[in-house]
Amino acid sequence: MEFKIKSRNMDLNDELKDRAEKKIKDKMLKYFDRIIKIEVELTLEKNPKIALNNLIEVTVFTGGEVLRAESSGSDMFEAIDKVSNKLERLIKRFRDKLIQRGRKGYESRIGSGENVEEELKKMIVKTKTFTLKPITPEEAVIQMELLGHDFFVFISSETVKTAVVYKRKDKNYGLIEPVGN
Repeated sequence: MEFKIKSRNMDLNDELKDRAEKKIKDKMLKYFDRIIKIEVELTLEKNPKIALNNLIEVTVFTGGEVLRAESSGSDMFEAIDKVSNKLERLIKRFRDKLIQRGRKGYESRIGSGENVEEELKKMIVKTKTFTLKPITPEEAVIQMELLGHDFFVFISSETVKTAVVYKRKDKNYGLIEPVGN
């Protein structure tokens, strides 16, 4: 398993690295034994108006799931503790949802190396198909709003690649575009 930790606007010392490994890596391995990679990014915001200026973003790549959490604190140790608790709640909520849907025994299988993807495949109960035509991201946002959805998949007329527009929590929109082939 790969554990990457990087920082922006700050020096990354061994004490921070050890705390992140202990609180994040060890906690994730307790719940998932098939983690491929964990990426941790520590950022110190230099804006004096931001009280909680120590930010942390964690992305956990498992066999089929990608878990992401972010948090902030008055110091980086507080931020690491907060994001660790968020990740734990996220995993528990995910596991509880599967158990409530009738996947009895999932909790014991998740850490044993069983094929989690097969269990999740059974939970896909509806498939939608649709025709994609090249449109601009702005047109995609309009279509998304007309449909009342939180996201919209389309082929970008600018890049001729599949892209996604989505509603952000701050009421703005995001655009996801692939890079490479």
